[in-house]
Amino acid sequence: MFSAKTEKSAPKKPTKVRLRNIALYYLERFETSEDNLRTVLRRRIDKYAFFDKEYNPAEAYTWADEVVEECAKQNFVNDERFAGFKLNSYLNAGKPKRYIEQKLKQKGIDEQTIARLFENTEYSELETALNFAKKKKIGRFRADDEVRTANRQKDLATLVRAGFDFDVAKEVLDGE
Repeated sequence: MFSAKTEKSAPKKPTKVRLRNIALYYLERFETSEDNLRTVLRRRIDKYAFFDKEYNPAEAYTWADEVVEECAKQNFVNDERFAGFKLNSYLNAGKPKRYIEQKLKQKGIDEQTIARLFENTEYSELETALNFAKKKKIGRFRADDEVRTANRQKDLATLVRAGFDFDVAKEVLDGE
């Protein structure tokens, strides 16, 4: 009665053309860094290598690197553009500088690019912390003064765990 497959079908063998198509399809849907695109392609190669134990993925890894270079030359993938989008997104979400730096490094963005982005962006730890507190409705953004006083330690811990400096967190809670 049921015709659902119980086993997954075997992944297709990676070729340079197939890897290029995978990369282009991925880039149609997502803005990403070169390092992350390389990771996506290598994951696809590893998936096939896991299925076919006799397959040697070394040549396919070389193809993946070539595909990423081609995409970078054609400006389909651009680390600085990607990092700029992510930076703006994280700042709008009220994320602290340390958090943003860590996330960008995880995506393969080098420290010089990150530093250059922060130089070109008006970044204020206090304004970002205020934005975070406003979104979370903590500290001075709580409706009732009694509740604000009762939850001061909890709110302070929330800000510090989010990655803000202790002094900035105190200023957000104590300021008017």
